[in-house]
Amino acid sequence: MSPRGTTAQGAPTLRGCTFMAPMGIRYFSASPARKATVCVRNPLKDEDGNDMILEITPRAAKRLSTIMTKDANPDLGLRIQVESGGCHGFQYVMSLVTIPPPEDPKRTEVVREDDTIFQFAEDGTAPAPEAPRIILDEPSLDLLKGSKVDFTQELIGAQFKIVDNPLATSSCGCGTSFDIKA
Repeated sequence: MSPRGTTAQGAPTLRGCTFMAPMGIRYFSASPARKATVCVRNPLKDEDGNDMILEITPRAAKRLSTIMTKDANPDLGLRIQVESGGCHGFQYVMSLVTIPPPEDPKRTEVVREDDTIFQFAEDGTAPAPEAPRIILDEPSLDLLKGSKVDFTQELIGAQFKIVDNPLATSSCGCGTSFDIKA
């Protein structure tokens, strides 16, 4: 008899020990994971034809919602830009901006023609109008595609942070600058 096998329920065994997944956790899935972020303005594709996406984590969405409520500003959004500089070549610059309605002539000052807007959608479908939004210009999105925006609280402070950037090869300890694959 092999030291490896399965129980009648399909759980893996090794020399008589059964390994069960914690309740509610699946080790594999035949269906794609649902994204909680929807592109609501200017969707872009990369040179391979893939959607350029920046995911908003539930923790970041919750914090943005809290700020929007506290400031009584449902039109608040988080603008993320990537600029040259920092200790690793590129740095993240984040700022809170008020997004005017489409008919407002000042909108083009805040949301430029090449900007893409992502909005958090709890179920991955149509976001609510007051759902948190993130704005990126095209060059920044190109450097951050496939990344996630998260919110962290640590001893040194709380901040929005870019995590899981597939193009980053290294980053600084504080997480505000990064280097990319050449």
